[in-house]
Formats: sequence, structure tokens, C-alpha cells
Amino acid sequence: MKLEDFLASAAAAGRTAGVERSLREGADVNCVNEFGRTPLQVMMMGNTTVARLLLSYGARPNVADQSTRTTPLHDAAREGFLDTVKVLVEFSADPRALDFHNRRPVDLAKESGHCDVVAFLEAL
Repeated sequence: MKLEDFLASAAAAGRTAGVERSLREGADVNCVNEFGRTPLQVMMMGNTTVARLLLSYGARPNVADQSTRTTPLHDAAREGFLDTVKVLVEFSADPRALDFHNRRPVDLAKESGHCDVVAFLEAL
């Protein structure tokens, strides 16, 4: 398995040790998988340790999905992962980013009923 594929798989599964090992061995943190998505885009959204690790190695927080234009911040907000939202914002994720339907991350959090995420994003 290619190192970058291992990195993406480890990120998706929330395996911090595998992510760290891949990055230390030189995996490109912004590589794309066969679906055109980066490890940050496929990471287990509730795992802030993996998020922080990828971002500290230079993962681009504002990379958008090719088909929806959603960013990792959109995904974390929609799913209600406040701690991940906070980490992404700490690493310069854009809370004003728009998807193909002109929705911001806060809009997706509102649609999903995640009041804590809405409050955080509206306070920025």
C-alpha cells in the first residue's frame, strides 16, 4: 500500500498512531485519494487528535470537495463535532466558505440542530 493511501485510511479510521507514522515517514498530508479527497476531508470528524495532527503537518483546512464545495469545517459543523470545529477554526478554516448551495458551515449546523456549533460559529 502506498504511504499516502495508508495515511488516508488511518485518518478515516481515526487511527492516530498510523497517521503520525505516515506523516513522520514523509507522506504528503495534502495528497488526494482515488476519489479526489485529502486525509483531512476523509478523517474521522470526531477525532480532534487526528485533525490537529494533520493540520500541524500542513493540511489545508479550506480544501473543498470537488462535487459539493463543502470543506472539512462544513462537514464537522453538519455532524455537530464542536471540538473539531474549534480545531479547524484555530488552524484558519474559513467559517464564511460557501458550498455549491451557498451554505456556510453555520447554516449546515443550524439545519442539523447543533446549537452549540451554531453559537460558536456565530460568535466568530
